[in-house]
Amino acid sequence: MKLIDYIKDTKGELKHVSWPTRRQTIIFTALVIAISFFTSMFLGFFDFIFTFLLETFIV
Repeated sequence: MKLIDYIKDTKGELKHVSWPTRRQTIIFTALVIAISFFTSMFLGFFDFIFTFLLETFIV
């Protein structure tokens, strides 16, 4: 298969893709950022607690 054929086939397949709307893209991006932020806060909180406990009782 030649490179040109591959590019033509790929272009044809991309026409069948159901692309999200601009609004959906913005909402999904904001959702990913929010979930990432809350996950980092959650993990950071427990990291702080466990570090504090280890320093207090072990070291």
